[in-house]
Amino acid sequence: MFTGIIEELGHVVAVEVLDESARIVVRGPLVTGDAGRGDSICVNGCCLTVVGQGDGTFTADVMLETLNRTNLGELIPGQPVNLERAARVGDRLGGHLVQGHVDLTAAITERHSGKRWDVVRFAVPPDQAQYLVEKGSVAVDGVSLTVVEAVADSFTVSLIPETLEVTTLGRKGVGELVNIEFDIIGKYVERLVAVRGFATQVPAQETV
Repeated sequence: MFTGIIEELGHVVAVEVLDESARIVVRGPLVTGDAGRGDSICVNGCCLTVVGQGDGTFTADVMLETLNRTNLGELIPGQPVNLERAARVGDRLGGHLVQGHVDLTAAITERHSGKRWDVVRFAVPPDQAQYLVEKGSVAVDGVSLTVVEAVADSFTVSLIPETLEVTTLGRKGVGELVNIEFDIIGKYVERLVAVRGFATQVPAQETV
C-alpha cells in the first residue's frame, strides 16, 4: 500500500525485454537506502517487487499484464520515473490509499500553464469515468491528486509548483500516456452493489 506522495524522482538505468515480460533497473538512492529483496516500490504508480539492489539501484520484473495495462512498457534508459516506498503502519497518510494497481493509461489532452500551477486534462473511457468525482482522489503516475473537474470522458487536475518540480508530471506533454489508478473505495462500492443488489425500499418505521 502507498500514499501517492512521491519520495524521489529516479531514472531508468536499463530495460531488458524478455519473453512476455521485462526486467528494469532503476536508480533511486533514497528509496533503495533501506530496500531489500522482496520489498515493494511504486514506479510511476505501479507496485513492483525488488528482486535485486545495490549501488543506489534496484531491479524489478514487469509481467505481461503490467506491460499491457501501464506505460512501463514504454520506459527507456535515462527516462525519469516517480518512486515511492510502501507505506509503514503508523506513518502519516499525506495523500490517499494507493494500491499500486493501475486501472488504465490515459492520454494528456490539454495542458494550461499559469504563473503558479498547471491545469492538465486526461482522457478516460466513458465507462471508466464513473470512478471519478469532483474533489475526489485519483493517482496519476503514482501521484495522489485531487480531481478538479470530472466529465463523461475526461478529468482535470491542478499541479502545484512542488508537484511540477519533483514528479514526472512537470515534464509530460499533450499526447503522452500516464498511469491511472482510481480510488479503491468507489470500485468496492460498485462491486458490492452489483453483487447484492441495491435495496430501494425504506424499512417501515415501527409505531408505538
